[in-house]
Amino acid sequence: MARRAGRGLSPATGGLQQAEPAARLLDRAPCGLLTTDPDGRVVTVNATFLRWTARSAEEVVGRRLVELLTPGGRIFHETHYAPLLRLQGSVHELAVDLRCADGARLPVLLNATLVREPDEPDGADGADGAEREVHVAVFEATERRRYEQDLLRARDEARAAEDRARSLARTLQQTLIPPVPPQVPGLDLAAAYRPAGDGTQVGGDFYDVFPTAPDEHVVVLGDVSGKGVDAAVVTSLVRNTVRALAVLHHRPSDLLAELNDVVGAHETERFCTVVLMRMRREADGAWQVTVSAGGHPPPILLRPGRRPVELAVGGPLVGVLGDQTWAEVELRVLPGEALVLYTDGVTEARGAEAYFGDERLLATLDRLGTGDVASLVEALTDEVVAFQSGVTHDDVAIVALSPR
Repeated sequence: MARRAGRGLSPATGGLQQAEPAARLLDRAPCGLLTTDPDGRVVTVNATFLRWTARSAEEVVGRRLVELLTPGGRIFHETHYAPLLRLQGSVHELAVDLRCADGARLPVLLNATLVREPDEPDGADGADGAEREVHVAVFEATERRRYEQDLLRARDEARAAEDRARSLARTLQQTLIPPVPPQVPGLDLAAAYRPAGDGTQVGGDFYDVFPTAPDEHVVVLGDVSGKGVDAAVVTSLVRNTVRALAVLHHRPSDLLAELNDVVGAHETERFCTVVLMRMRREADGAWQVTVSAGGHPPPILLRPGRRPVELAVGGPLVGVLGDQTWAEVELRVLPGEALVLYTDGVTEARGAEAYFGDERLLATLDRLGTGDVASLVEALTDEVVAFQSGVTHDDVAIVALSPR
């Protein structure tokens, strides 16, 4: 083939040792094309590579390819490009930066093939012949690199947002769950709250205990549907509304009826389940308790020497339909007895083959007995979590109280 001065891949001028139009095609290909000797010294280069790097053929031909890379690219060349090329005979899509004449960086992808001397009489390239030359194709990757950087930036922003969400979840949950169970004279009270999963989402479970008069307290345990900030807004609404309405309504059933109107009028599709108890301490140390529940599991009464029993109280969900009524149950709880309130994260805890369930809950409470309520709550929580192999699928809230 005849050489054509000033064209493509010749050492002196960059001209391809090809006839037109093949020479023009390779010289102006949409990728950089180089040939190097086995040591990486450039023998030929096309015009596209020279244009990208703003270099002349004299500045490129005769230099080693590694010298045209940035410091980071040189390290990658020596640790990846050269070893892989000799080991595999080719490399594909190695991302490096070229150093242009003006010092700018040009992100590129390198593809290279090692050509060996023929080891067959017919002249075919041999897999084990002596190294002859390396053919290198260089593809500009500026947009790809920008895209990768955007992905990395988006990943970092997502991680930061996740950290903020965890912090927000913890902060919101602290406003919905008392940090420690309140101290009530004449009453031992213990509570536990375990968020679902890793706790990054705010759950809808909440509880509260507050006085309404001397020797009189209200205990409320509830579960707002859904999770996240929207659920937290409704949870806060329910919790604060109960505190406000407890001053106006002595009967829990009346309080739930008005709470139902408040939640129903709120601009949300969320609803909640609630169990509400008004407790009054009596002179003999017993507590008179009035209980009402809206779509919530009923409290369980523990008495020494007897099996645990669920209180026969129930009613519709709160915040779904208007003009609803709720029943009440009254009972006296004596010293040594206990009431246990819980959310459905206990009974609906999913194990390997079944749910924790009502029967398992009653059997567990029967075994734990009516001793120290703090130990009872801790043991019950541990069993529910262990039943799920340590990963809770829903929030778990438990409150237990016993006269003393």
